Amino acid sequence: MPPIPPPMLMQLLFFLLFSQYFVSGTNTNGGTNATTFTFRNHCSYTIWPATLSGAGSPLLPESGFELKPNGSISLDVSAPWSGRFWARTVCSVNNSSSASGGRFECSTGDCGSGRVECNGSGGAPPATLVELTLDGYGGLDFYDISLVDGFNLPISIDVQGSKSCKSVSCAADVNALCPAELSVVSDYKSVVGCKSACKAFNEPRYCCTGAYSSPSTCNPTNYSNFFKKACPQAYSYAYDDSTSTFTCPTGLNYHITFCP
Repeated sequence: MPPIPPPMLMQLLFFLLFSQYFVSGTNTNGGTNATTFTFRNHCSYTIWPATLSGAGSPLLPESGFELKPNGSISLDVSAPWSGRFWARTVCSVNNSSSASGGRFECSTGDCGSGRVECNGSGGAPPATLVELTLDGYGGLDFYDISLVDGFNLPISIDVQGSKSCKSVSCAADVNALCPAELSVVSDYKSVVGCKSACKAFNEPRYCCTGAYSSPSTCNPTNYSNFFKKACPQAYSYAYDDSTSTFTCPTGLNYHITFCP
């Protein structure tokens, strides 16, 4: 599983108990502190969104699903909860696999489960991430879009029920702008993803590790600046907190749109 960036790790520390959860129904523990996530596919092609819960939060009933163009699906989640969402692209069943029925595989965001459901596994970079903490520190929701694991398709987050909560998006076609050394190319010679410099080069200065493992030593690079220019509201590297983390009162609902 790719590491959850430091901003999410800080929020995960506030959760020591599991929350109950439900899908498109009534809160199973009788409470009312629930959030609805509505996933919408505005891409011209089918995608396979996936969910991953953070430490101390239960897996959601839907860990992976197919979403056709113009399709939508809603998941209801009881707070407190932390986790991430992303979409897998260019997916198919590899019938050459010895596994019964073949193995489900994706060019970007693949979680390695061999199935549409990810069942607690994270997505392989590159993948555009939506990260959320519900009912976190101070009774707030924390949310962001992260390109720390690279980019595979545009995403937006829209908070429902409050005009004061900021919408966040990474709407640029980063794949079309991606430097050749970061590009992930499909069998059809098209760019389907843009790797982070950490994934591409595995050097501490790009990964914020070793001597570069603190905010004072890990600074923006030419590559993180490329991502930041394309998507100013998104995390471009691990310590890009000041312009990339957003908060809202807990108990509101969210629309997650792919290809907004």
